[in-house]
Amino acid sequence: MENHITHISRDDLEDLRDAFNKIDIDNSGFVSDFELQELFREASFSLPGYKVREIVETFIAGDTNKDEKISFEEFVSIYQELKSKEFSETFRRSITRRDGIRSIGGMSRISSEGTQHSYSDEEKVAFVNWINKALAKDADCQHLLPMNPEDGSLFASVRDGILLCKMINLSQPDTIDERVINTKKLTTFKMTENLILALNSASAIGCMVVNIDAHDLMAGKPHLVLGLCWQIIKVGLFADIEISRNEGLIGLLADGEHLDRLMSLSPEELLLRWVNYHLRNAGTKTINNFSDDIKDSQAYFYLLDQIAQNEQKDFKKSVKIDMSGLNVYDLDRRAELMLQQAARLDCRQFVSPHDVTSGNSKLNMAFVANLYNRHPGLQRTHISNGLENEHLEAETKEEKTFRNWMNSLGVSPYVNYLYSDLMDGLIILQLYEKINVPVNWKKVNMPPYPYLGANMKRLENCNYAVNLGREVAHFSLVGIGGQNLNEGNPLHTLALVWQLMRRYTVRVLSDLGDGEKVRDEIILNWVNTTLGQKRTHKDKDTQISSFKDLRISTSLPVIDLIDVIAPGTVKWEMVNRGERGILTPGEKLENAKYALSVARKIGARVYALPDDLVEVNPKMVLTLFACLMGHGLKKANR
Repeated sequence: MENHITHISRDDLEDLRDAFNKIDIDNSGFVSDFELQELFREASFSLPGYKVREIVETFIAGDTNKDEKISFEEFVSIYQELKSKEFSETFRRSITRRDGIRSIGGMSRISSEGTQHSYSDEEKVAFVNWINKALAKDADCQHLLPMNPEDGSLFASVRDGILLCKMINLSQPDTIDERVINTKKLTTFKMTENLILALNSASAIGCMVVNIDAHDLMAGKPHLVLGLCWQIIKVGLFADIEISRNEGLIGLLADGEHLDRLMSLSPEELLLRWVNYHLRNAGTKTINNFSDDIKDSQAYFYLLDQIAQNEQKDFKKSVKIDMSGLNVYDLDRRAELMLQQAARLDCRQFVSPHDVTSGNSKLNMAFVANLYNRHPGLQRTHISNGLENEHLEAETKEEKTFRNWMNSLGVSPYVNYLYSDLMDGLIILQLYEKINVPVNWKKVNMPPYPYLGANMKRLENCNYAVNLGREVAHFSLVGIGGQNLNEGNPLHTLALVWQLMRRYTVRVLSDLGDGEKVRDEIILNWVNTTLGQKRTHKDKDTQISSFKDLRISTSLPVIDLIDVIAPGTVKWEMVNRGERGILTPGEKLENAKYALSVARKIGARVYALPDDLVEVNPKMVLTLFACLMGHGLKKANR
């Protein structure tokens, strides 16, 4: 498929992404004719039936690969076509006037000429209530909390960056060394530093922040603030919905189903299975989604009751759910009674009665995820499908880093499990485009794949991905074939993914160096030349011999390098230098956390983890120094 996005302004692209996500009711990454018709049916705008049919037909005609689904790229292409027709403005207004969606004028020059951005009042209320509760006792947030969920407090409260940094650490603890956050005498410069730290840290945990900068957040652009908040919250909500973190999830396997199938499911799909597991135990009907099927609150009542009964059996908590709300005819009132029961389990979060009865899938999924995290109601003792003694390997730090990097670039679909999600080659092909390796999408088989021959279609994609790597990207792929990717072979998959990440990281260096190929030696020489400008305490040199140099385990070469690039940024009282230059493991870890956070604060988008420095992981050390080199050269060229 050809890429149609390049000729659209940033503001228009953001607006189209918002619109696409609203139409994509089931979060599949595609829209269908049914979803388009649903959009206009629900839109609070009078539109003749023939006009709806005309627009739908235009979209379906744009289904270039005839899969009866429309991807975001096809959506953008069709929008450009619609833009030139008389009903394009009607189309735009119908998108931005759905119930609960607020439209606002843009703040950029382009936006002020007519582009509108929209945001959901329901989402704003849900996120504000969650933040108020989660950060209520945080001393650094007392000047901001509690926020009023009914006004624009959230958009003003993110201005100094503190709130976003704290949210990131809630979702992924210790991502940010909080000693690095500016909390006092907040000038515009210090607030901007906090926002840059937040954005680069959000990227490191897998949030897509490509179209957001510190100025957007300081201006409180609602659609961008809410989009970032949701990504951060979602990372935290879904972090533990993974089999190696709760092996009781093995009990959700269907009869005859292999464990690999369960491990390939997204957190959303696992949540749906988890709900249905409890509903079957309750002897009631199951659900297929978190929208239409939960509007009557019936599934929620039975789910809460099952959770409470399990905890009574395990002597954790004695709460008996009042099921009388099921007899209430008014659905809004019934939803309120259900949420009152959820509150008894300390789980009244994310949804209002109206969010339940209107079937807001995003907020209902968040409600269920929060319920799962607090009361999973699954134990290994519940497993009775022959897998009682199955040993599960947790995701490695390297795998997690690669996965977060991919997701931060906005690949679609979202990568939940590195190997199974790369088995059809599509993510790899998208990553090639990120490193300026052209992909001929006409050669690519797109989902949904046919029932017969599906794996052959995936294998063809993988073969194409490997050929591109060898012939165009000039990667070293000795002994690696498309079949290895298609089978999810960890060794071969990681070998290709690492080369993609390395190329992405050093790409900016090639641009700054007039296209010269960037070898490891060039980065190493730059690091040492730059460090040579600084002699540390007692004239001790922190230059390194390679990216395996054990001095890197102290993080002192990184911290000293940052001090040269951005003088005055490092707070030396925070840095451990040890007794006679020897640091304890704890001191090394503290230095590593501090070094990475300061690197992100000065604008380097690094994905390495503290353990990568302490353990001297040469691959991740290389990416860190390459990012710092890119930042340093950009700064020098200004």
